[in-house]
Amino acid sequence: MSRILVADDHPFFRLGVDAVLKMGGHEVVAMTGDGDATLAAIEREDPDIVLLDVRMPCRDGISTLQALRGSGDDRPIIILTVEMDDDQLLAAIRAKVNGIVFKHDAEESLLKAIAAVENGLRYVDGELIEQAIAHASTTSLPSRLATLTPKELDVAQHVARGLRNREIASLMATTEGTVKVYLHSIYTKLGISNRTELAMITRSETKK
Repeated sequence: MSRILVADDHPFFRLGVDAVLKMGGHEVVAMTGDGDATLAAIEREDPDIVLLDVRMPCRDGISTLQALRGSGDDRPIIILTVEMDDDQLLAAIRAKVNGIVFKHDAEESLLKAIAAVENGLRYVDGELIEQAIAHASTTSLPSRLATLTPKELDVAQHVARGLRNREIASLMATTEGTVKVYLHSIYTKLGISNRTELAMITRSETKK
């Protein structure tokens, strides 16, 4: 069971989420309607997981997520949304969002997303992954990938296949520490911060 804060500016939707969470055995410690109130409630209640509506007054879900990460708060955050434009989606991924769930599918997917993030995994609807890849493929990514060394490109391709550092190290006959050094260099060159972004960039280039 997790202690969860629900942030959404629609009271009716909050009540629906509350019912779903309680059926899943979770405790709702607070419900808020805007970003500023959410940040205050997080500090006060210290929830295990935060559910954020992407569109809220005062401070929207993306800005709230960015504020939390900027303060060093790395607790699991799941975004709830009707839809997301490309910029919102990439901003959420760059801010290390742990999950994104469509509101119309929340009754079926929310508990799955919570179970995933409780186990250190990321839960993002497949439709949104495809959207992110499509968006990435329209940007100037070829020149960015071209900055990678052959070894770094190998690492990027292995990451896109979903391999872990240990598996990559084994395939490349090197150490996990060396793979981490390669990843740090790749992130710096591409201006990204995590494996999900790297996988999206690499997959989009492979499709071309």
